[in-house]
Amino acid sequence: MADKNDGKEPVLNADFEANTVEEAIAAALAELNIPRENIKIQILTEGKRGLFGMQGAKKAKIRVTILSQGD
Repeated sequence: MADKNDGKEPVLNADFEANTVEEAIAAALAELNIPRENIKIQILTEGKRGLFGMQGAKKAKIRVTILSQGD
């Protein structure tokens, strides 16, 4: 099976943080204003809830690579 992004060249990397990976992806898409199929996502850290949602909480961090259209 071919990679979904075949023929597209990376043009930019950016890191995003949020409470969850899904929220970080949504933030990236909103800020960059591009469709999901034009990015590659690398999860750097998973979000972690702290005790009672407070102590020890860690944000999820992703790296987004924007891909060229390949047109």
